Amino acid sequence: MSPSSQFRALLARPEPLTALAPMQDITDLPFWRLMAQYGGPDVYFTEYFRVYSGSRLDRHILRSITENPTGGPAVAQMIGNDPAELVRTARELQQQPVAAIDLNLGCPAPVVYRKCAGGGLLREPDRIDRILGALREAVSIPFTVKTRVGFDNPEGYDQLLAILARHDLDLVTVHGRTVREMYRAPVHYDLIARAVERLPCPVLANGNVHSGRHGWEVLRETGARGLMIGRGAIRNPWIFRQFRSLAPGTADAPNAPVLPTGREVQAYIEALFEATAAPGLTAISHVQRIKKHMNFLALGVDPSGEFLHHVRRVRTQADFFALCREHLDHDRPMPLEPFELGLAPTDVLCGEHR
Repeated sequence: MSPSSQFRALLARPEPLTALAPMQDITDLPFWRLMAQYGGPDVYFTEYFRVYSGSRLDRHILRSITENPTGGPAVAQMIGNDPAELVRTARELQQQPVAAIDLNLGCPAPVVYRKCAGGGLLREPDRIDRILGALREAVSIPFTVKTRVGFDNPEGYDQLLAILARHDLDLVTVHGRTVREMYRAPVHYDLIARAVERLPCPVLANGNVHSGRHGWEVLRETGARGLMIGRGAIRNPWIFRQFRSLAPGTADAPNAPVLPTGREVQAYIEALFEATAAPGLTAISHVQRIKKHMNFLALGVDPSGEFLHHVRRVRTQADFFALCREHLDHDRPMPLEPFELGLAPTDVLCGEHR
């Protein structure tokens, strides 16, 4: 079965669809491989391919597609603002074993939206309309969109939904925040529900899905076809398996979900450390690199925030693993749901995680 046929079959089945969110500089090939080992989602979205005049397919991201080890379909995500260049890149990507082409309309990074790409396009609905029309004509496999609910506010959201509805999309993922809200505000699940009501295609709910049980609550609240999970999967790679174990009618649902022990979380961190290695990376640089992942994982370790505080300051590999043993060398079950930590307003993690 081709990747696109596999993707269409997943969309057609009655069970909720699960997807790993695209997270730049995180969801690469080694991370995909690791997620698959812990149960993994149904579908994997690549980091975004930057599209501009003269751009070429990023070979590092392309490896996630050509060497996809997960058994699940890979969706190639693009980010850009020029219809002709996006069409060119979409045609190039269709020569690869991709299940679908996805357009990013939601990235909230200032370096992206200031160039009128990602979430910045939400300020230009007419341009979105032109881009979607051009891509829909050029893309012969499933074509999907990941969006937010607005730029500064959701005032133009209904217009956006009307534009999306016009272009025969196969799937839309809605992150229920505006671009300006970044990851700090509560998720507007009611606006995801509005997309479910008004779009003729399936909708995935995205934003703050922090446990398998919460995933089912989000589906009941929004009516979405499934879930896209990002930061929650970094913290808890078991989350997709836990979500499936709670499905109505599942035999072991009364005893689900099975939670990892501290030692199992420690083993995951060791595997994550190995997965984030890169040629030429010094030991100190490697410790610094994994802190991007540990920022999210540490939110679920202890309610005092002590682990997060110390892991941000550790410098050597020996000290890093000693700290992990100190906090995780036990057999107690760990929900890995984010604690409400007292973070400073300027902290990169300050905001809503539940």
